[in-house]
Amino acid sequence: MGVSYSSGSSAFDPSLVAAARAIYDTFYQVHPEVVERPLGAAMNRFTYRGKLIFTRLPALLPQECFIPFEVIDRA
Repeated sequence: MGVSYSSGSSAFDPSLVAAARAIYDTFYQVHPEVVERPLGAAMNRFTYRGKLIFTRLPALLPQECFIPFEVIDRA
């Protein structure tokens, strides 16, 4: 099963997008020297915990979804 997502933010739970944005903001407050833009965030749909992804699209667990940076950036 591959990773798929829609380019429109309406396909994503707004609370998950907000959690991904908070992770992104916190990361760059703690690590201002990092200039690389992430591909997006892998987010757990139940716990709202997540991880920024920088290198390649991740293999997701069943309870996870990938939110692309373009959606996070619009939040």
